[in-house]
Amino acid sequence: MTISLYAASVPVFKQMLNALSDVLGKAQAHAEAKNIDANVFLQARLYPDMFPLVRQVQIAVDFAKGVSARLAEVELPKYDDTETTFADLQALIAKVLAFVEQIEAKQIDGKEGIEIITRPGTPKEKRFTGQSYLLTYGLPQFFFHVTTAYAILRHNGVEIGKRDYMGAF
Repeated sequence: MTISLYAASVPVFKQMLNALSDVLGKAQAHAEAKNIDANVFLQARLYPDMFPLVRQVQIAVDFAKGVSARLAEVELPKYDDTETTFADLQALIAKVLAFVEQIEAKQIDGKEGIEIITRPGTPKEKRFTGQSYLLTYGLPQFFFHVTTAYAILRHNGVEIGKRDYMGAF
């Protein structure tokens, strides 16, 4: 039995983005309940050379929209990454969920062999087939940043667990 590229991408992105939104909501509520400046969480990092929470969320949503758009061969939406608050991050996630929601299985399935080029014309240019792009690059990158966002918040005392990370499935 085979699995479709769509089934391995869009529903996964939707599940995890909704879970990330819920986790951010819990973080905001925690900050308010404990009288903690929200920026403590928004700018928190696991290690000094890692990106803060805000950037982790921005990159996660970039991968959800980028992978979906490239596999569907539709125009990739561009966002400025100017988010500074929990509300900004929630709006960004909602915007990306709305974009991803529009992509249908027929736009992605069968695209295993298409060529996807990331960072074309730069020293970091990479060439993938649609399937390898999703499975060896897009999903691992997406999960890394979602997981790191979760870990930053958990490390900083937000009461979240595995069910929060996984979301509804």
